[in-house]
Amino acid sequence: MPSDTTKFGRRRVLISAAGAGTAALAGCIGTGDPDDDGDDTGDDDAAGDEMADQIDVWGWDVAANSLELTADAYMDEYDATVDVEEFGQDAMKEDLRSRLTAGSGAPDVAMLELIDGPADIGTGAIADITDRVDESGIEGDFVEGAWASLIEDDSIYAIPWDIGPTAVYYRRDVYDEHDLDADSIETWEDFQEEGEKLPDDVYMFNIPENDLDGVWRYQFRQLGNRPFTEDGEVNIHNDDSLMIAETLKQLYDSGIASTYDGWSTEWFNAYGEGEIASLPSAAWMEGTLRAELPDTAGNWGVYRIPAHEEGGPRASNWGGSSLMIPSQIDDAEANRAWDFVKWTLATDEMQLLMYDEYGLFPALETTYEQDDVFDEELDFYDGQAARRVFADVAEEMPEYQYSVDTPYVSDAINNHFLAMLRDDEDPEDTVMAAAEEVADRTDRDLA
Repeated sequence: MPSDTTKFGRRRVLISAAGAGTAALAGCIGTGDPDDDGDDTGDDDAAGDEMADQIDVWGWDVAANSLELTADAYMDEYDATVDVEEFGQDAMKEDLRSRLTAGSGAPDVAMLELIDGPADIGTGAIADITDRVDESGIEGDFVEGAWASLIEDDSIYAIPWDIGPTAVYYRRDVYDEHDLDADSIETWEDFQEEGEKLPDDVYMFNIPENDLDGVWRYQFRQLGNRPFTEDGEVNIHNDDSLMIAETLKQLYDSGIASTYDGWSTEWFNAYGEGEIASLPSAAWMEGTLRAELPDTAGNWGVYRIPAHEEGGPRASNWGGSSLMIPSQIDDAEANRAWDFVKWTLATDEMQLLMYDEYGLFPALETTYEQDDVFDEELDFYDGQAARRVFADVAEEMPEYQYSVDTPYVSDAINNHFLAMLRDDEDPEDTVMAAAEEVADRTDRDLA
């Protein structure tokens, strides 16, 4: 989940069929059982084990605000204190990693981005929660494609929280004004053909030169690829990567793309004014558009990202996060931390509460059965049930394995793809140069 995902402008009160509010509902979905003294004994996974009275939880930006919602519901139900501390993303990552490395001072629960999973898990500072997950039986309730970066050597180290199933957001009014047909777009070639109908002062989409690795990664994942083979060889110069580079360069050379930095003021203004007609992105963008561009309500729609070839896959993921428990905390704190993590992430009501309030798209697949949430016709999207599009994509998205060397891949793709676009470099030379850079910096062989 990007740090600049922003809050929805509303909050739905989630109720059960019997009409119970969120706090009351917690008794049905909770993981603890209060004992005769009012202290809860924990869930079945830690039955009879001592649970701490207080835990600290760290998160950044709106994710921290989301955790405050579930913490309030948890504390209403159980005799425990959950203190949620909000940070900026970079500040939290730096502080957390220093405390994990030092072996002391870490919170009892902390956010972990999926992209950071392998690097942080590899330090040994994150608790192995495999037995807890197995005993709770929750693994199958989550989208399969969200687990890969949280598992090492068949052991589980964190629980998926939110994910970023992809789609193209588009300005319906701009498409209609210039006779573009969203339903006719199946491939990137179709996308380009529709974009060429636009006048010179309107762009079909934006290629963010500050996030070319993000663009490349969601398309590489869309095609079922991973940057390293099972043997550890660099794999970012294969035929699929070349096809992505060729497609991106062709779209750039056609003149239908702007090149604003993603998340810049100019970028937001261009979408708000209809200067850019389409935004390939992820589910977390829904809340951002609502918050940042309220005057455009009713002018948006979504459709699946284009395939690279007719009949090809149109599902991928961009971003996501999880919750983990540091290995340095004592058993009582770990038991309480697990109880809270399971409460927050493995119950439909809590996940949907966070999604509705802050736009964090749940990795918990069982939530997608809630028709009143995912099939709701949203006014912002001119009555389209946009969330169902993302739910369908989530169930089809391929797994993707990040690694400790993911930053090297990001740097190489950004540098060489930027040169390809600005300096008219050959796509085949581009992907090979990127692969060679990664191989040199990581001491790996090329596939």
